[in-house]
This record gives sequence, structure tokens and C-alpha cells, in this order.
Amino acid sequence: MKTLTLKQKISHSSIIKVLLALLVFMAVVVIGQQIASKLLALTPLDKNFRNLLKGLFVSTACVLSYITFFKKFEKRNITEFATKELLKNVLLGAMLGLVLQSLTILIIYLNGSYSVVAINPITFILIPFAIMFTVAIIEEILVRGIIFRVMEEKLGSYLALTISSLIFGILHLANANSTVLSSLCITTAGFLFGAIFIYTRNLWCPIALHFAWNFTQSGIFGAITSGNEKTSSLLEARIQGPEFITGGAFGPEGSIQATVICLIATVIILILNEKHNKIIKPYWKK
Repeated sequence: MKTLTLKQKISHSSIIKVLLALLVFMAVVVIGQQIASKLLALTPLDKNFRNLLKGLFVSTACVLSYITFFKKFEKRNITEFATKELLKNVLLGAMLGLVLQSLTILIIYLNGSYSVVAINPITFILIPFAIMFTVAIIEEILVRGIIFRVMEEKLGSYLALTISSLIFGILHLANANSTVLSSLCITTAGFLFGAIFIYTRNLWCPIALHFAWNFTQSGIFGAITSGNEKTSSLLEARIQGPEFITGGAFGPEGSIQATVICLIATVIILILNEKHNKIIKPYWKK
């Protein structure tokens, strides 16, 4: 019997591959943030621009570490970060995120719970842009690129999608002011991001969707995102009303309409995935 090398054992074991990839990736994130912060602190740049550059630096390091790791261990071209149809995938994700989040805010407005207090200078969007851009890349690589994609190889699309989405929801339970409804919405959003990845097989699309969803919410409409502190935004807004409509202190992601909107979008995309034979079966059904 042929003895497998350590690298071969890792490539054959989904759990080991996921754990090792997560370890390497998180090390890159932490070290990258430290390096960027120290280097940018030496510059005379404005704090907002330093945050923007830090986000770009860390995001680039994240993408490169993912490509390097899986190119080395899986011996393949990393097509999920291919530049082919890059603009198409980014625009698809960004437009979907913008529309879905705008519908969520629209329902709050129609309920009389959203009003614009002031319109701020365009520079006010720099901080939320940098934050949401970095968050989208880190979380999508972690959950969709590593956890979902690797598990899908053995467990199939639906089981991997369910597990990765539950993990995505659980990770947000630690956020301040989280509720049962907000956890349900985040988990449903996990299904949505995973479904769009299955459809495009390109991480740029769920990254753009995730970014646009968060940035539209915080950077444009001035709402709280996932229970985090409110950032500067283009629109200064007053959001008051029933928690199940406004999301309360967690933000619009804790609202009933956000959950329903994400669910509808997910079902539509999964139907398209089935129609175009994009769903991978588990290994025991192949």
C-alpha cells in the first residue's frame, strides 16, 4: 500500500485542510493589520485615508494568501479569484446587495421609521467603505472560500451550504445586541452569499454582494450594521420604530423584512443553480 505524504493527507482530509487554511489565513489577517497600522502611523496622512489604505493592504494580503495556500496544496489554478468576467461578477454582486439593502430600508421608511436628518460630504463614506470592503473579503474567504468550498467537495452543495451558513450566523451571535431574528437574518444571508458563489463559482461576486449590502446600510443610509458602532455616512438618519421593522440596536439586519428579502433572493438563485446544473452532489451520491 502506498504511503501518503503529509501534504497528500492534508489534501485528502477536508477537516485538516479547512483548519490549516483558517490558521494561515487568520495569521495573515492579524499580522497584516499590525504591519499596516504601524507603517501608516509614520505617515502624515489623514486618519480616514490611513484606514482606507490599511483596508486595501489587509484585503490584498488576504486574497494573495488564499491563492498561494490553495495553489500549493490543491495544485490547481485558483479560478474563484479569476479576473475573467471580474467586472461582470463584481457588478452582479454589488447591484444585488444595493437593491436588497435598499428594499430593506425602504420598508422602514414606508413604516414612517426612517427620516434623513442631514446629507454629509462624500468624504464621510471613506471609513465605512474601508471597513466594509475589508470585512467582506475576510468573511467571504473564511466562510465561502475555505469552509463552504472545501466541505462542498465531499458533502455536496446543500449540506455544505447549510453548515457554512449556520457557522456564519453563529459567528455573529457575539455581536452586541444580537437577537433571534438578527441571527436568523445573518444565517439566511449566509445562504444567499453561498448560493451566489455556487452560481458564479467566483468569490468576487459574493464579496461584492456582502460589501454592497453592508456599505449601503451603513455608508449610505446611516444605519447600524450587525450591532457594531455606527460609522460616518453619506446620509445622517433617524431610525425609530418597532424593532422587528427597524432591527433595533442591531440595525436593519435584525428586521423581519431583511430576513424575508434575503430568503426570497436565495430561493431564486438556488432555483437557477438547479436549472443550470450547478449543484454538486455529496460523494456518496456520485
